[in-house]
Amino acid sequence: MAVTHTKDVPAQPVKAADFTTIQVLLKGPNFTMRRFVMAPGGGMPEHTNTVEHEQYVLRGRARISIAGEEFDVQAGDVVFIPEGVPHWYQNVGGEDFEFLCVVPNKEDVVKIVDKGG
Repeated sequence: MAVTHTKDVPAQPVKAADFTTIQVLLKGPNFTMRRFVMAPGGGMPEHTNTVEHEQYVLRGRARISIAGEEFDVQAGDVVFIPEGVPHWYQNVGGEDFEFLCVVPNKEDVVKIVDKGG
């Protein structure tokens, strides 16, 4: 596959997230490009991954936390999340929050952070 359109890639709900879908747009030899769409009121709980994330915000607004530090992000912002660092997302706008996320093609173990101790 050299060229495709996002409308031709099925969106799947993100487990453990609210009102959020993922599309795997492209899986190259070294990296995978994913598109996330988070509806208003949607979010992802605090979690860790065993791979780094490089992200580009396409539209909308969200509050995210990376290693306990909160950021308000919007279209045009870029985000780096190192491997193993706790992070979460919350759509704080009235429209979909949409971003691209590029990750290396390594095994990615996702762990929800247990706040209960």
